[in-house]
Amino acid sequence: MNTSILERAVDAHLAAYANPDAAARMAAIRALWSQEGRLVDPPMEGRGHAGISDLAATLLSQFPGHRFERSTAIDAHHDFARYGWRLLDPLGAEVLEGVDFVQFDVDGRIARIVGFFGSQSAAR
Repeated sequence: MNTSILERAVDAHLAAYANPDAAARMAAIRALWSQEGRLVDPPMEGRGHAGISDLAATLLSQFPGHRFERSTAIDAHHDFARYGWRLLDPLGAEVLEGVDFVQFDVDGRIARIVGFFGSQSAAR
């Protein structure tokens, strides 16, 4: 997969994950994720389209009006990629940052995301 395809997929995932419209969020998840997709973050895990959408709903209940943005370039090889992200409040202030590691399936859909809170440099 080339960089622009990866960027579109990741950015669309981040936008969908923070979309408060449940039907639109589910439609985007179905388009971007494999049916057996798995999203693993420190506090929770979601499996399948419904599980991933439910995680997003839980997040949005704790952070209404917030949105995600990618904060780094995408580093990728084979079927794997990593990128930094930020959670921004409704005024654009950063609330949380982290890094995601994503695996794509053979069709180029997201198969798995494993997220970590904090920056990569914080682990050093």
